[in-house]
Amino acid sequence: MTIPTLAPDIYVQEVASGARPIGAVGTSTAAFVGRAPNLKAFVNEPRALNNWSEFLREFGGENPKSTDLSHAIFGFFQNGGTRCFAVNIGEAKTLGTGLAALESLDEVAIVAAPGFCDAMSYQDVFAHCEKMLDRVAIFDPPEVVTKIDALIEPAVAVKEGAKPSTGLRPPMSDKGLGAFYFPRIMVRDPLSDSTDPVTVPPSGHMAGVWARTDATRGVHKAPANEPIRGALNVTRRITRAEQGVLNPAGVNCIRFFPAEGIRVWGARTIAAEASEWRYLNVRRLFNMIEESIAKGTRWVVFEPNDRPLWRDITRDVSAFLRTLWRDGALMGRTPEEAFFVKCDDETNPQESIDQGRVIIQIGIAPVKPAEFIIFRIGQHSGGVEIQA
Repeated sequence: MTIPTLAPDIYVQEVASGARPIGAVGTSTAAFVGRAPNLKAFVNEPRALNNWSEFLREFGGENPKSTDLSHAIFGFFQNGGTRCFAVNIGEAKTLGTGLAALESLDEVAIVAAPGFCDAMSYQDVFAHCEKMLDRVAIFDPPEVVTKIDALIEPAVAVKEGAKPSTGLRPPMSDKGLGAFYFPRIMVRDPLSDSTDPVTVPPSGHMAGVWARTDATRGVHKAPANEPIRGALNVTRRITRAEQGVLNPAGVNCIRFFPAEGIRVWGARTIAAEASEWRYLNVRRLFNMIEESIAKGTRWVVFEPNDRPLWRDITRDVSAFLRTLWRDGALMGRTPEEAFFVKCDDETNPQESIDQGRVIIQIGIAPVKPAEFIIFRIGQHSGGVEIQA
């Protein structure tokens, strides 16, 4: 705004200057879709929850009995989760309507349908995440798995009366928007006085582990080699040889170790082995960066499309990525090795400007987990030589 300077005097004008900080969006808010103890409570209506007591108040009813959804919510908060949404599908047989209710919630970053392990349910959750592109699904294994090899083949729907499908896993995701865990775990029933453990799907507990890792280390840290709070046992003790078969197929194992107890021992998505999205922390880090930049640069819309705007965009995005690099989320000895931001005449030719477009190219070098630790040990005349 121009101040009229007609009479000699001192004029003070406020001028906006400096960077517009881009803040990182949350990554630990989960959404669970399933059947609540009270089937009639808030059907297909997402309800925000901040603790276990709120779930019981909203969905418990009188004399509630545990369901896969209630176990998931309890496990989420038990393992470090702080906020989630619950969608009760009531007596519906499919997840479609419940998942559609989550589309208006930008806050959600993790989606799970506890206990739904058939081909149609896998596809419904997968399609929801592919549509939204800002959230990652956690898939549960079937309750009964007789052959490990069946977890390598995707589950497919068959007509009633036909020969059942041998595949038991979700389909591969080109964009890595899902993670699959095996086996199921045994826990205490929070709604029962019995001391006998019950078998439950691991998705709720795993969502809590993700949230806990995000809070303590950051979304760039793979949520693996972490204990599962509340897990008393696993339904199948995976061997190293069995995991050697499952790991390349994107099956994250939950393993029992004599000294460490029950731990998450995998950090992959259900993307192909050769995919750039095969690591879970890389997929979730990019989701966070993309959404943070999109929200933090909304002020750019309808600004004059010229060099001053390009310079401001480069400055703000670079400042955000530099912060991530300092936090250890990006790989490189210097910021120049960790990322680049390019917004100039080359990325914005005149024809692009005439179309009302501003094009910014961003390159990021994410950190990847040390999945395989190899010590090379050889002998020498003075003793044992260790090369890490």
